[in-house]
Amino acid sequence: MVLSAQDKESPRCAEALEALCRAYWYPLYAYVRRQGHRPHDAQDLTQEFFARVLEHQWLGRADPAKGRFRTFLLTAMERFLANEWDKARRLKRGGGRACVSLQLDTAETRYGVEPADDRTPEQAFEHRWALTLLEGVVERLEAEFCAEGQTELFVALKPCLVGDCASQPYAELAAALGMNQGAVKVAVHRLRQRYRELLRAEIANTVASLADVDEEMRHLFNVLAKR
Repeated sequence: MVLSAQDKESPRCAEALEALCRAYWYPLYAYVRRQGHRPHDAQDLTQEFFARVLEHQWLGRADPAKGRFRTFLLTAMERFLANEWDKARRLKRGGGRACVSLQLDTAETRYGVEPADDRTPEQAFEHRWALTLLEGVVERLEAEFCAEGQTELFVALKPCLVGDCASQPYAELAAALGMNQGAVKVAVHRLRQRYRELLRAEIANTVASLADVDEEMRHLFNVLAKR
């Protein structure tokens, strides 16, 4: 995905750029807020950062051989805050040059409802990256079910994505859906299997090699396990 975003000649360039911005804007916003910046300043800084990423083609500097893309992006934001934030703060709100919508009007609402914790700014970025990635996978999974006319089934089975198989309320789900328990167990198994497939595919978009997927998945769940 990053390589496609770097290549202006690629037919996937615009799509990849938008996907990357959509995936990383809120984790970076949370990082900026944890650095002590006020909400309006954090919004301006995040918007200006992405405007410069696009305008100056910073993605061209991202080398898969030198580490994960999120590490590159966080380092770029650290340098941006250190060198440019006073200039960016003077921009009129909404006056940035980003060519993708970052939904910054929802940023502080999302940030405000998160539970208080003692994560460092870097840990907050990683945590939000992990959650955003999983949220995107669930959205893709839901879209697949909706496209097949199975929205009701997805809504009922969605809670089964967490927890072990033995603890799932198969009897209650069977009664609610008018299915037998065997059919519900099969549906839950397929849901969880498809979720894992989509998760691996999403992670594969962010690493240099398929050989890195398992390591990245372990890192993802280690990040989520930290309190």
